[in-house]
Amino acid sequence: MNNIPKVKVGIVAVSRDCFPESLSVDRRKALVKAYTDKYGAEDIYECPVCIVESEIHMVQALEDIKKASCNALCVYLGNFGPEISETLLAKHFDGPAMYIAAAEETQNSLSDGRGDAYCGMLNASYNLKLRNVKAYIPEYPVGTADECADMIKEFVPIARGIIGLSDLKIISFGPRPLNFLACNAPIKQLYNLGVEIEENSELDLFEAFNKHAGDPRIADKVKEMEAELGAGNMKPEVLPKLAQYELTLLDWIEAHRGYRKYVAIAGKCWPAFQTQFGFVPCYVNSRLTGMGIPVSCEVDIYGCLSEFIGTCVSEDAVTLLDINNSVPADMYKESIEGKFPYTHKDTFMGFHCGNTCSRKLAACSMKYQKIMARSLPIEVTNGTLEGDIAPGDITFYRLQSTADNKLRGYIAQGEVLPVATRSFGSIGVFAISEMGRFYRHVLIEKNYPHHGAVAFGHFGKALYEIYKYIGVEVDEIGYNQPAAMRYPTENPFA
Repeated sequence: MNNIPKVKVGIVAVSRDCFPESLSVDRRKALVKAYTDKYGAEDIYECPVCIVESEIHMVQALEDIKKASCNALCVYLGNFGPEISETLLAKHFDGPAMYIAAAEETQNSLSDGRGDAYCGMLNASYNLKLRNVKAYIPEYPVGTADECADMIKEFVPIARGIIGLSDLKIISFGPRPLNFLACNAPIKQLYNLGVEIEENSELDLFEAFNKHAGDPRIADKVKEMEAELGAGNMKPEVLPKLAQYELTLLDWIEAHRGYRKYVAIAGKCWPAFQTQFGFVPCYVNSRLTGMGIPVSCEVDIYGCLSEFIGTCVSEDAVTLLDINNSVPADMYKESIEGKFPYTHKDTFMGFHCGNTCSRKLAACSMKYQKIMARSLPIEVTNGTLEGDIAPGDITFYRLQSTADNKLRGYIAQGEVLPVATRSFGSIGVFAISEMGRFYRHVLIEKNYPHHGAVAFGHFGKALYEIYKYIGVEVDEIGYNQPAAMRYPTENPFA
């Protein structure tokens, strides 16, 4: 995927001048070796120019890691650390930073070999707050070289998401469909996050599409689609138009990305799209998302933003689904009860017309959009990618601006069950522990729209840290709380 950042973490060790500098030197070397042995050297850079004890050292270290093209910073307290210069590292570094500290090695060196980084981490966090400097600090930030290597590895996807947002442009084609206020939200928070947005009319897109008629690249693009669809190529007659549309979007991205490195699209698909373009864009949306360029449906700008964060974290395709319908009681009885550890209220069906990447479906075929075809000729609704979503772990999540311009988000981990949906579209039977309560006391209570982003795997830990880092208040991050933990709005007598 070329549309997400490549992270390189500069590891800078610090030392309080009244402690042996050798502690930080040796511990830094041990940390780098532990990381390289476990994960390779591609993600990290060891700053060798100095151990930071002063503001002058801080400047030298920053210049060194900048020269090495580091876009993320790890400040490593090999001993107690100098609270001023070590926090200035993060203040003056242009990118996400983390702080970790060395544990003591052995009871046999608790005199000259004691580093007190456990204590120093407290002062580091206090000074970061005094300077209003953001930094990621792991749940338990003090560890052996091996443990600290794991902490850095966990930081990499967090850093990737934060870096990605700082250089993202969202391109939208609107306006939103009529009676679709649910995905409408103020764009001010995008600017607060450092995200640029380019809002266009779908008429601009239609003009660009028409200019791509007869594009000599269409034939090769059709061949790509035929290879991907295989036996599922049920609507071959629409592929040339879909290929023309995909080329239109890809060319638009290159012509309009401006100074931004990464792009995502909030697209339009109804009500006039089908009759004017002559197809629905679902399959093309799925293909771009599979390339690492998320495309949200129905001009859902914050859904698009959420998808991009998940793409950065997972380094994989994501999707955007309606939190759509309940699982019928007979389906639950026949296929879920007694086979999986979920109540009926833990289950629901996630659906969209056909926007999910083919490699995330158990099987797929090109079809027409059933809902739209109820009121339109079938031939103008061709272009959906239908199939049951492949079973496996998922994370359902969304970052959203409220109507009064507050940033909030939710995260819930669960799975797609290996249960046939017997329905249409890109669809799956989802199970999330305590979903019923989460649905009522987070999704409904906090006024979230029906669209949720889906990442394929469990990424809640990284997403939660990204939310915190970018400024979402902890009490504004919803999650599926265990049964023993009551939501603030939950009736204690229910």
